[in-house]
Amino acid sequence: MSADCVFCKIINRELDADIVYEDEKAVAFKDINPAAPVHILVVPRKHIPTLLDLEEEDQPLIGHLHSVANDIARAFKIDNKGFRIVINCGADAGQIVFHLHLHLLGGRPLLQTIAKGRGV
Repeated sequence: MSADCVFCKIINRELDADIVYEDEKAVAFKDINPAAPVHILVVPRKHIPTLLDLEEEDQPLIGHLHSVANDIARAFKIDNKGFRIVINCGADAGQIVFHLHLHLLGGRPLLQTIAKGRGV
């Protein structure tokens, strides 16, 4: 854990968040600035700053994060129409919090998002 990381503080319950899922490896909560009707962040409990900081031992963890995202998509009923999973890596990609996380987005058509240059 990183003492100054906002996601580590959420994981440790030092900051409030609308948590929708948690287990021994991951925590998922609603994004405070949603880009879609459903916008959930899936975060590993292990502090990994970026995608580039993954180690070989983290491969099962990445698979687990995707499985969690799938389960949440089903729970929020966006699995049938479609959803997007995004991982931003680095400042130029839009990563604001340097704790690896997946953005799960859905609840509306998302094709226009990229076309309009909004990124996520």
